[in-house]
Amino acid sequence: MVTYYDDRSVQVTSAALRVDGQTYPLAEIGAVWHHRGSRSWRVVAGRGAIGAALAGPLVAAGLGVALALWLHRSATVTVAIVGASVLVGLAVGPVADFLFEHLDRSYARGSRQLELWVRWRGRPVRLLRTGDALRFGQIYRAVQRAVEADSPPTRRPQHAIGSSGNITRPRSRP
Repeated sequence: MVTYYDDRSVQVTSAALRVDGQTYPLAEIGAVWHHRGSRSWRVVAGRGAIGAALAGPLVAAGLGVALALWLHRSATVTVAIVGASVLVGLAVGPVADFLFEHLDRSYARGSRQLELWVRWRGRPVRLLRTGDALRFGQIYRAVQRAVEADSPPTRRPQHAIGSSGNITRPRSRP
């Protein structure tokens, strides 16, 4: 028996699918499909907040430099304002790695609810509903591979391979 995917709630093997304790033999599965739900605006807003957190100090630094130049004060005051603005802009550096990692995880999880459906014993059954796009993709591909391995092979036309390794085809001219 080949295991294609296995975690605490889903197991996909060459014999069956097990989801939350319920077993679905591959021989009884007729079709596999998925459904994408509507976008979660909470997730999108969270991504926007991360972007603002990344851009905020840089914008503040740029505004500080522009303010220093616009005020036309003495060189000492201008240098102090520009220096403080640059320090504010550099504040994003230590936090940027953390924010980019959080943003990357947000895209890996996705912003939609994803559902995995099968036709089992002639009726549609929702096997899984999750918002984790990465996990869903792994499970969906594992189910596809298991169903493909379980189905009988299709007959493909065989082509003869010549001594040069090329596929021989009939010539259209004499």
